[in-house]
Amino acid sequence: MTKAELIAAMADGAGLSRDQAKKALDAFTDAVTGSLKRGQDVRLVGFGTFAAVNRAAGTARNPRTGQTVARPASKTCRFRVGEGLKSALNG
Repeated sequence: MTKAELIAAMADGAGLSRDQAKKALDAFTDAVTGSLKRGQDVRLVGFGTFAAVNRAAGTARNPRTGQTVARPASKTCRFRVGEGLKSALNG
């Protein structure tokens, strides 16, 4: 599903215009991004949890040349599935 398809599904499901659904989706992603930047998890009960995690520095290999390169430490986001979503996927 693309962002445009998600916006259309949100608009149809909530009875909103596509512009309103786009604004709602943008507000949601901005809020999640802001919380993760501050180091706060975002928990949506029954759906899942977005969590910021630190990724240690290490080495990586360029698959084209085989050369080993240093990979700096960084932050990334992980998503843990909630019970409601897991049940919906498996039921």
